[in-house]
Amino acid sequence: MSSLHELTALEQVSHLRQGKLSSRELTEHYLDRIEALNPALGAFITVTADAALAEAAAADRRQAAGHDLPLLHGLPLAHKDLADVVGVVTTHGSAALQHSVAATDSPLVSVLRRAGAICVGKTQVPEFGLSCYSENLIAPPSRNPLDPALSSGGSSGGSAAAVAAGMIPLAPGTDGGGSVRIPAAATGLIGLKPNRGRVPSGSGQSDLGQFVVAGPLARTTTDAALLLDAMVNEPNYHATSAAAHGPFLDAALRAEGKFRIGVSDLSPFAAAFPIDLDDDARAAFDAGVRALVAVGHDVVEADLHYDRRYHEAFQSVWTAGLAVARIPAAREKDLTTLARTLRHRAQGRSAADLAAAVDILRQFEQDTIEQYSAFDFIATPALGMTPRPIGWYTDADADTDYLRQCQYSPYTSMVNVCGLPAISVPVYSTAGGLSMSIQLIGRPSAEAELLTVSAQLEHHFRTNPKPISITG
Repeated sequence: MSSLHELTALEQVSHLRQGKLSSRELTEHYLDRIEALNPALGAFITVTADAALAEAAAADRRQAAGHDLPLLHGLPLAHKDLADVVGVVTTHGSAALQHSVAATDSPLVSVLRRAGAICVGKTQVPEFGLSCYSENLIAPPSRNPLDPALSSGGSSGGSAAAVAAGMIPLAPGTDGGGSVRIPAAATGLIGLKPNRGRVPSGSGQSDLGQFVVAGPLARTTTDAALLLDAMVNEPNYHATSAAAHGPFLDAALRAEGKFRIGVSDLSPFAAAFPIDLDDDARAAFDAGVRALVAVGHDVVEADLHYDRRYHEAFQSVWTAGLAVARIPAAREKDLTTLARTLRHRAQGRSAADLAAAVDILRQFEQDTIEQYSAFDFIATPALGMTPRPIGWYTDADADTDYLRQCQYSPYTSMVNVCGLPAISVPVYSTAGGLSMSIQLIGRPSAEAELLTVSAQLEHHFRTNPKPISITG
């Protein structure tokens, strides 16, 4: 047998179910890797070794007693430290909060616990999940396993680093502006943002802009599909939602279908900031487009346009929650520069300003989906440049920090505004060993089709080595 962490999550689940492997053995293996690797990578804020081993032993006892086994029986994973895990401190990545031990699991944690997953800890996040890098004032930054001098992205950066380094087989993330797809692209993973309403416990219907959804991070398309199947497996009480039409794993395994794909490198931030792809981002995008053609899709240029008011409207709605965050005045000094600045600006906006911003984004959603409807998918670069060095964002004032984030990840937040599903798929390797990805944006409720094309690309690059940059 290969080293356990080299097996896919799907293979690990199969070995667990067949009794070739115990959950305790697998959990111990990952805890040993966390102990060895996390000091250099900062992926975990909290490791819950004792609780994880107890959960694993209980899973083994249930299997020995002949009970039905849930989908993720005995499989270790970890949660972002924005989610409550019973008995574990939740920090939200902030030094300005009084950290307390959670009395109950948050909904998604509860869903995955019922699916049989074993929680091994809480992963690094930016303060309140605000940014596309995972650095804060309470713990070491989350570093990229492909080059620890670089960021693993955000806000699911700790989870992505943990999966990419083989500290866990897969992980749930949350994505409100790219927070699953960005770290996936930075670390060479598959990152899927589901449709608004697809995952009941992370549906994109609880925040003002209806941006934030939960989605999987994994090393393979089938592993991402497996986790998505577990995440959607609960009653859905939302009046507006995407009907679950899985199993998504079946779609990833079949990988059948040819589609019309529109290609565009236009960003809605381009009206406000200079948005230019660096050499490796351009090469990756070109490689991804060539691969889509090679696997048989009809790929054409998409002539798109975006509302020039997007930037200001998005920032207003994205940061609105900071205005009412329960942070004592005496603790505001403990906020990061970015969070403190954006909080003060949010508090200065009127209700009329906020309503106008929401109206702009709702019209943006309608206009953009109408344009995209001429195609089955829209393909964009996943990122505007290679992963950035640790401290690249935080060594500047808040406005420069925000500008750099928009330039690094100019293609992701618009998908959250529109509520559409999207996936980040690795397609390119740089001369320095970094991975670069392409983003595919689907029609409403098209996660199965996105997983299909992702699996096709994955197979293509397994049989045709990814192009390597000669520019560095």
